[in-house]
Amino acid sequence: MLKLTKKADYGLIALKHLAEVRPRSSSAKEMSDTYGIPVPVLSKVLQKLAKSGFLASVHGTNGGYRLAKNAETISALDVVRAIDGPVFLAPCFTDTEEKCSHHHRCTIRDPLRRVHEGILNLLERLSIQELAAENEAFPPEPNGVLQQIATLNQ
Repeated sequence: MLKLTKKADYGLIALKHLAEVRPRSSSAKEMSDTYGIPVPVLSKVLQKLAKSGFLASVHGTNGGYRLAKNAETISALDVVRAIDGPVFLAPCFTDTEEKCSHHHRCTIRDPLRRVHEGILNLLERLSIQELAAENEAFPPEPNGVLQQIATLNQ
């Protein structure tokens, strides 16, 4: 089963939070207290996101992190890849196309590849801005990515 790691989940939560409070910065401690995320783990995730160019660190008394890019240009897929590396359903979907002993007889590889590509496309189209808009007074666009995901889950 394809599942986000806790670190990827924490990264998405942190970026969504920073999109909601922008232009203000937010510390790892503040986000940890708000979302119940362990500070050491969150700090490592934030450092990785900063190193990947998604966050800028703000020094000083009111320091912490802020978005280094526009929330509309950061996709959920970008964040997951920055934290976890490549996303794939099965080893045969990696760039190296690992071959299993059933490679020539496999009847599900192509249908699963379409599912895999669909998931990647949804994550790529889901922006941090769209995640942050879920908490705002107005609903997301009716045909937005989150609406499509909700439809898939029904």
